Amino acid sequence: MKKGTLKQILLITDGCSNKGEDPSAVAALAFQQGITVNVIGIMEDQSEDPAGLQEVEEIALSGGGVSQIVYKQALSQTVQTVTKQAMTQTLQGVVNQELKQILGPDQSLEELPPEQRGEVMEVVEDLGETCDLEVLVLVDTSASMGNKIHTVQEALIDLSVSLNARIGRNRFAIYAFPGKRKDINKVLDWSPKLESISSVFPKLTSGGITPTGPALKEAMYQFGKKSLKRSFMREDEPGIEEAGY
Repeated sequence: MKKGTLKQILLITDGCSNKGEDPSAVAALAFQQGITVNVIGIMEDQSEDPAGLQEVEEIALSGGGVSQIVYKQALSQTVQTVTKQAMTQTLQGVVNQELKQILGPDQSLEELPPEQRGEVMEVVEDLGETCDLEVLVLVDTSASMGNKIHTVQEALIDLSVSLNARIGRNRFAIYAFPGKRKDINKVLDWSPKLESISSVFPKLTSGGITPTGPALKEAMYQFGKKSLKRSFMREDEPGIEEAGY
């Protein structure tokens, strides 16, 4: 089985987008392009808007990803869990496609005998450790997120440390929305580690509306721009295989 690059957008928001196109429709488009959209909804307390919670779930469902509602203090562990769950879920989908090609359209992972299913899951776990991973973190910095930004910063540094134990290569980028003049602002360009965000995150200011749909669309485009830029810079090096997962 080919090893490719798993691509994820990790949206961190408190829901309630209020400008631009439907974020669920954009997430579906990203998923068609081989980019999984995962969503973490940060809640302050039980009284927060249930419509925001529903939006979080719908975006992840359309984007083929994982969603999790979390209270601020548990954010760090959740960011790691959601990223890893989404990797496993995506890889299981890839393995299922491979099985269909080998065993026919009616065969899936769940229908295999327990012993064979265990062997396949070992392959999935191995791929989770060895495949390349690209995560674009999209952080909602609208007015309601103001007192949650510092917690987001700590959670992302923890994510970087935990994922750097993997064998496969990691690349992260961070964008925030709403931007000053555009839908999103680049906080950190593609990098193997997130430690440097401690210098840029304090400069983030919260405020304004929540254009989640347009922000997701711009985030999706960053994967294509990165691939193009890398091909210009590294024409004399062996190319990295971009798998359509």
